[in-house]
Amino acid sequence: MDYDVKNIKLAKAGRLRIEWANQSMPVLNNIKKRFAKEKPLEGKRIAACLHVTTETASLIQTLKAGGAKVVLCASNPLSTQDDVAASLIKHDKISVFAIKGEDNKTYYDHIHSALDIQPMFTMDDGADLVSTIHSEHSELLKDVQGGTEETTTGIIRLRSMAADGVLKYPIIAVNDARTKHLFDNRYGTGQSTIDGIIRATNRLMAGSYFVVCGYGWCGRGLALRARGMGSNVIVTEVDPIAALEAVMDGFSVMPIRQAAKIGDFFCTVTGNINVIRKEHFLSMKDGAIVSNSGHFNVELDLASLEAISTSRRIIKPFVEEYVLANGKRINVLADGRLINLAAAEGHPSSVMDMSFANQALCLEYMVKGKKRLNNDVYPVPEEIDMAIAKEKLSAMGMKIDRLTAEQKKYLASWSMGT
Repeated sequence: MDYDVKNIKLAKAGRLRIEWANQSMPVLNNIKKRFAKEKPLEGKRIAACLHVTTETASLIQTLKAGGAKVVLCASNPLSTQDDVAASLIKHDKISVFAIKGEDNKTYYDHIHSALDIQPMFTMDDGADLVSTIHSEHSELLKDVQGGTEETTTGIIRLRSMAADGVLKYPIIAVNDARTKHLFDNRYGTGQSTIDGIIRATNRLMAGSYFVVCGYGWCGRGLALRARGMGSNVIVTEVDPIAALEAVMDGFSVMPIRQAAKIGDFFCTVTGNINVIRKEHFLSMKDGAIVSNSGHFNVELDLASLEAISTSRRIIKPFVEEYVLANGKRINVLADGRLINLAAAEGHPSSVMDMSFANQALCLEYMVKGKKRLNNDVYPVPEEIDMAIAKEKLSAMGMKIDRLTAEQKKYLASWSMGT
């Protein structure tokens, strides 16, 4: 079995951490048990490009239990948990190509290694795997039947590919499932981002000014958690409706050029490029802390920051200090990469339970192929979304009401008025 990880001797520690995560993933555990009996993925080859975390390990174990042959590579150079990667190899006999802190060349070498499996299905988080197949390994497309995508950034890229007519196989947008983005993006990103910033800096948030760039579901969650830590939260936005919602939620809203002068902490969650730029760095306070929790490290214009700096140094793990010509210090966390995975452990397992349940069930849906899918990006089937929500509620010991026959009739009728 081929693999490339930091140290296979870390496997024991990884196995214990995977077991700990599994305790909070009841929905995926039930799917794993069913998959082990029914083998719905028997004979299928799957290449997965995901954050190599304890929760991802549970998903990969589920796919293998379903009969699939799986290979895993990292979807971000800093998001790999090295002990988890080692455990999947030693204890589950799954090929993994991922090392925390790998350089860009190694990152793409690992993607190419994962593609050696000649996948029939892909699982992506950011669409690097899909784009590599299309741009460098088009000979593999004849075998690929479908794929899934985990995150907002990847969905944006894939929809662009579909719009340009270059997407060569169907993709299900797992990120857009309500049981994914309403919980994973909001509660998962919110908590894990704050966790990453605190672990990296150990700075007090209470009484500080915390600038959240972007008020999508990730931004909503982050703003909520930052306020819970006692911060004065400022939101920057380009969408007037999202900005209005932030105002109604009780946050200050202003342009980034204005917020740059006020903020103590900054975090981008937009999915766009160069959100915080040269002019913003120049107007920041001495000692400002700047981070990103969007998928790619493009939201911070670090090239411009370097150009206006007289020196830079790693002052502590995941904290790089840039000294500007005016003497001010700007502290960038985790090289602008996902702070929640670089400096912390990513989303809590209880929310990833739903996200990865979507991944597993959507893959099963594509394998069964009851509905023909064209080369486009599709939503998660409603029945899958609802089934996961019901399963999660049941696991939490919660029950809900059901519509009466009278209520169903009323909702289906147009004739009943005042």
